[in-house]
Amino acid sequence: MLLLQLSAQHLLRLHAGGRLLPHMAARWFEFRKKEASAGEQEAWKESLVRLAEELVDAGHGGVHMFVECQPDGVEAAADVILVGTHPETRQDSLLIVELKRWNSVSETDDPQKVGVPGYRKPKKHPSAQVRILVDYFDADSATRGLTVSYAGLTYLHNATETSVEPLLQAGTPRGAHALYFTDDTRRDLLEEVADRFARESGAPAAERLLRSLGLRNAPLLEAVAFSEGTDTTFTLRGEQRTVWRDVSRAVSRVSASSEEAAGQAVFLVRGGAGTGKSAIGLQLLRHFTEAGLRARYATGSYAFDASLRELFRKDDVLSEDQLAYFLNFVDAPDPLLDLLICDEAHRLRAKSERQHWTLEQRGKQPQVDELIQAARVTIFLLDENQSLRRDEVGNSALIADAAARHGIVHDTYDLVTEFRCGGSDSYRNWVLDLLGISGEAPKPWAPDGLMHVEVADSAEALEEIVLREERDGATARMVAGYAWPWSEPHPKTRVLYKDVRIGRWHRAWNAKGDLSKYAGGEPPAKYWGVRPQGIGQVGCVYTAQGLEWDWCGVILGDDMVWREGRWVFRKGLASAQDKETGLRETKKRGSMDPRLPADPAEFARRVQNAYHVLLTRASRATVIYSTDGPTQEHLKKLVGSVDDQGLRPTITALSPEERFERVIRAHVAQRDRSRDAGGNADQPDLFGF
Repeated sequence: MLLLQLSAQHLLRLHAGGRLLPHMAARWFEFRKKEASAGEQEAWKESLVRLAEELVDAGHGGVHMFVECQPDGVEAAADVILVGTHPETRQDSLLIVELKRWNSVSETDDPQKVGVPGYRKPKKHPSAQVRILVDYFDADSATRGLTVSYAGLTYLHNATETSVEPLLQAGTPRGAHALYFTDDTRRDLLEEVADRFARESGAPAAERLLRSLGLRNAPLLEAVAFSEGTDTTFTLRGEQRTVWRDVSRAVSRVSASSEEAAGQAVFLVRGGAGTGKSAIGLQLLRHFTEAGLRARYATGSYAFDASLRELFRKDDVLSEDQLAYFLNFVDAPDPLLDLLICDEAHRLRAKSERQHWTLEQRGKQPQVDELIQAARVTIFLLDENQSLRRDEVGNSALIADAAARHGIVHDTYDLVTEFRCGGSDSYRNWVLDLLGISGEAPKPWAPDGLMHVEVADSAEALEEIVLREERDGATARMVAGYAWPWSEPHPKTRVLYKDVRIGRWHRAWNAKGDLSKYAGGEPPAKYWGVRPQGIGQVGCVYTAQGLEWDWCGVILGDDMVWREGRWVFRKGLASAQDKETGLRETKKRGSMDPRLPADPAEFARRVQNAYHVLLTRASRATVIYSTDGPTQEHLKKLVGSVDDQGLRPTITALSPEERFERVIRAHVAQRDRSRDAGGNADQPDLFGF
């Protein structure tokens, strides 16, 4: 859990602009599992503001504040961790701060506890909690390869030295974690800050801490492609490790026995976009492949599968032969696989069948049964908020029922920690509220320093941002809801028609199918999100699913519009493709996706899910624009202006520490330069681009 990651000066700027909103305080109390009045929530917010003011007054406004940071495996959360550079050693400097709004304390029979007005039971000395975190960093720094200065303190800004005297008496905790400051000793606090932080931006140190805590990860496919064969930079943490451990034990147990009595195992792992489901699956695949077992990785997404195939060509451990689609298991392997990993299991079909298959080739039983029967251990990775087409039937109940039919007691795990979207739980929850998926009313976006959100004034403005970031070295794409017709390319010239038409702004969808030759050099659909030539087209949900970029521009169409305090979902209608112009005209605005169900409730859910996928593709920033006036106005009210934030993570504004190395991009650029210079166009392409 990390609620905010902001410099002190940015926190004050947001507070002054009314952007440090009360619902952040509400989320903090929800995280602590405590009921709180509006007054208590306001007091919490004001305590943060008070600390930020102290830092700015001391000339240390560039120091970063990690609010409600609970490292994996630590029982205590830090109210605030101050992060910056040590003025003498030039190492990263961390100061754990316990913020107490207590006015006074009284003695108790236990020297380790004090009485606090308003609480029935005595409270532990605040330094006890600080010590847990200081000890964690001190013990863990060596294993994480960091050289960092750590200390801790408690700041009781509403108290005086006299009113909290029991905290300072003989016999109370002492050490680097047991420093106490009150309103009387504010100057001493400022001196402590000056001793530990240089007057410069703490952004580089903050980024290193985010990565070491596993909250800011390299893009998954990059991490897999450039791992050294044993681990990736996408290290499993928390509940991910629990899944890894239990699945590993099950695979080891059943593979060690040649007897059928060893049985089968089924695991269901649920989690939203960016919670690390694919990271678990790919780590399991690598681990058991190295161990010599038969493991395969299946998915229902052609775009994600294609990206993995390209990257696996470089890998010394994994092979393209280990990748499969769900419909490849009509006949069970003989012998059975040791492990079958079914990613994006929400895309399971009722039956395994394709249009050109004969009756004999088609599946005779539910597809989920085929997958369970194909391996001794099957793991399903599922996000029920990503099911899209009417023939996608994957859900928890379907998998549970199938396991029961085979006499298997399945295990279910829920992942909640956010590893995409900058590690921002706030952004993930905001998207779920915005779309009505959570059942909660949409709330204004409060910038948290982890994920950036803005609303563009036009499609042109959105595209300008995406193109600029891509040109400057970030990864970026623009995507849209399926709210425009989709014409076939010209049969002879292979020109892509510009179907996405917003006023005078006309752009083509990503190319259809697997053909590689299009008039403008556009890549096939499955490579649109990873090849540089894909930057010029608008991606759809089916080619975006499973991928991520630094920046993502999301265009909301007329399939989902805001009316009288609720979302209205609309079906569209398009004409046949004109033989002369090649275009399909819009006869009725709304969803043009022919694969959505007819039932109104299910139709609405699938459109919501589509936008949930599109809005969770970015790791740094999401830019939104709606073609519908009232919806655009609604979004602007929720997101607000970006002018006063100073938090836009443009690639040129980021420090070197905040940028992920894009090895694939560098390779592609080098290859293209070689070809432009007359080099061998047929030279081996390591990554298949």
